[in-house]
Amino acid sequence: MTQIINPSTPGKERARLSKAIVITIRAFMRLEKPDHNAKNMVAFIILALQSISNGIDQSVTAWEKRGYWIKADKYRMEWRWTGQTAKQLQDAFESDNWSEITGLLMEIMGRFSDIKVSDRHRMGKPWIGALKQYQSSL
Repeated sequence: MTQIINPSTPGKERARLSKAIVITIRAFMRLEKPDHNAKNMVAFIILALQSISNGIDQSVTAWEKRGYWIKADKYRMEWRWTGQTAKQLQDAFESDNWSEITGLLMEIMGRFSDIKVSDRHRMGKPWIGALKQYQSSL
């Protein structure tokens, strides 16, 4: 049998989702008032942060196998905020607290300040349909 190689690693997925989050927050900040599109955007950001948080353990498994415990723990601490922020954002989203949502999105943008995404990116609108996916995951 041949070895099956999965080109999608948690690191690549995390980079892709991080860029998509930055694009989504930029589009959210251009909105004048919350609408259905804004709900899709927030739902996408919640799902993306949860996905990033879930991939952290998978990323550090190789380090732990080699005995790099400190490096693995440091990496977990560096990305722990994603799960916590996703939960806070989810709570604010469920209670329709748009001022808290906006504050959390600004905090997320601060975390991703080193990510550069061109205005002419090819990612499209990654948030489309995210609300249905979010509601089905509850």
